[in-house]
Amino acid sequence: MIVGVGIDVVDVARFLATLERTPRLRERLFTPAERELPPASLAARFAAKEAIAKALGAPGGMSWQDATVHRVIGGAPVVDLTGSVAAVAERLGITSWHLSISHDAGIASAVAVAER
Repeated sequence: MIVGVGIDVVDVARFLATLERTPRLRERLFTPAERELPPASLAARFAAKEAIAKALGAPGGMSWQDATVHRVIGGAPVVDLTGSVAAVAERLGITSWHLSISHDAGIASAVAVAER
């Protein structure tokens, strides 16, 4: 059963300009495993985290550090939730995630589907 669906779109150049203006933002938004990704991939990870939050109903109090998106060669990305984000997912009975991310022509996008 689908519990929630989230979608987000990010302008890559604008997102990178924001990261350059606010250097500590990269540390706040991304886990150590994500921080060294290429610019378009960072924007796509941000879109994925926003889509995940929206699929959860966008409750307050969640930490960006508590959601990591892993790339799987030849497969769909994998979502790893911990802490505050995992707690919301557990409360909603979410048992699996479907995530699609893309970046092309200066735009990064993501769709997240939460299922129980």
